[in-house]
This record gives sequence, C-alpha cells and structure tokens, in this order.
Amino acid sequence: MTRTPSIVDRLRTEPDARIPFSVEFSPPRDADAEARLWRAVREFEQLQPAFVSMTYGAGGSTRDRTVRVTGQIAEETTLLPVAHLTAVSHSIDELRSMVGSYADRGITNILVLRGDPPGDPLGDWEKHPHGVEYAEELVRMVRDLGDFHVGVASFPEGHHRADDLEQDTRCLVGKLRAGAEYSITQMFFDVDDYLRLRDRVCAYDAEQGAKPIIPEIMPITSLRSVRRMLELSGTTLPTYLDEKFTRAAGSGPEEDRAAVREVGIELATNIGERLISEGAPGLHFITLNFARATREVLSNLGLAAARV
Repeated sequence: MTRTPSIVDRLRTEPDARIPFSVEFSPPRDADAEARLWRAVREFEQLQPAFVSMTYGAGGSTRDRTVRVTGQIAEETTLLPVAHLTAVSHSIDELRSMVGSYADRGITNILVLRGDPPGDPLGDWEKHPHGVEYAEELVRMVRDLGDFHVGVASFPEGHHRADDLEQDTRCLVGKLRAGAEYSITQMFFDVDDYLRLRDRVCAYDAEQGAKPIIPEIMPITSLRSVRRMLELSGTTLPTYLDEKFTRAAGSGPEEDRAAVREVGIELATNIGERLISEGAPGLHFITLNFARATREVLSNLGLAAARV
C-alpha cells in the first residue's frame, strides 16, 4: 500500500503560517456532472488545498462511482483525497472490500461515518444484519486493516439522534479514542456552537480534545437548496439569518439567486474570519462541485490569491 500524508500532517505543515483549507466534492451522477466536477477539481488544484474529500451516497448508492472518482483524483492530480466510508446498508465484508479498493488506489485517508438511512435520512437507523452499529466500530475496523489515517464526523449542534449534547460528546470522544485522528464538523452557522463543541470535548477528555476539529463551511448560493440540505441533516439556520436570506430571495416565483449568493458569500466570509481568530485548525468547504463561491470566500480571507 502506497503511503500518503495524513490529514493531521497536512494541517501542521501549511506554508507561511496560513490556516489550511480543504474542500468537499460529491460523486457525479452523469457525464455532464462529472465534467463539472473535474472543472472544479482542476480549479481547486491551483489553489493547493490541504486535502479534498469525496462524499458517499446514502445507502452506498454511489459506491462504485465514489471509488473510481476518488481513485482518479489520487492518481491524476496533485490533490490529497480523503474517501468517505459509511456503515449504513453494508456488511462488514463489503466494508472491508471498500477499504481494500481504496488502498489499491493508494488512498489511505478515510473519513468514517455511520451514515444516514437511504430514502429518509432522518428515519430510523437499522443495522445491517452483518454490519456494524456505530461509527466507533467502523473506526476500529479500518485501523485494524492497515496503515490508514481515519477521521470522523462531529456535530456542533449535537447529532439529531443524540439524546443531548453530553451523549453527543461521549460518542465523539469514543470515536477519537478508537483511533480517529481528527473530526470534520457538520455545517453550522453559529461559530459559538463550534467553540462550545471544542470546549466540551476538551473538558471530557483533554487528550482527545487536542485532536483537530475541522469546521465545515457552506457558502450559500441558493436558499431553496440549503433549506433542503438543512432539513435532511437536522441542522438549523438561525432565525435572523433565515429572515435575512428570505428578504434577499424576494417574493417572486423564483428566488433572487444573485442577492442570496451575495449574502451567502458575506456570511461564509464572516464565519471564516471568526474561526481563524478563534484558532480553528483549518476550514473545510462544501462546494457542491462548483469552485466559484468557495474561491471568492478564500480570496476574501486572504487564502487564495497567493496560492495561484
């Protein structure tokens, strides 16, 4: 298995003391979407992100495409890919096979997630009869398979399936103790939620709290789209922001995308500035396979121009 840098190493070796950034792609569903993805990949390649991640469809719906495209990024670009791996709807044998497929392509950075049920992400979660119940088990499985670097998800507002924030913190610490080296948060819009998450983990286990918690940012360019994403993830948009975006969208039959986009870029920039000032280890951007919005935020933060 070809050894590749770990995400933690990449976070620590950012040149010129700049805060590192990374981006998230999604596997394309057809040829046109794949062409768009590769345009974004090449644009971001010029900006030199610390790493890029490739998501994984609910219930393994994009499994083969995810492996193929992530492998192509590893082999055909200078980018460091992180592959997502979810437990939902998969047996342990299938999960091991997935990890082996990644290893065959030289991919050793894996983001482990329990995953959402197919069809209804907020519905009841059912363990595969021959699978695993929790992400913590999947972390251990991947680590036992070889020299892999494992990350996990974290939730500034608490996971929607957790009874409370205390249980959510215990779950995150359990994944870190199982061998995860870092976590990437779900998107959020109140930086204080991120800071409270960081404080909770440190208070519960200082050793695990020293591991990077990488905040995820989504530059909003469509109110309709982000509302749908929030609905499916159990995340909330604070009322004052929802009202601000609603005013920008206007009352016509179609939302004013340009106005919504302007508010979204400003919001993502403000969140990024606050996170940098609070010592976040990096910034991870949801791109939806488009480069322009994220590139503008990076430029506003002074993280893009010097890299081109």
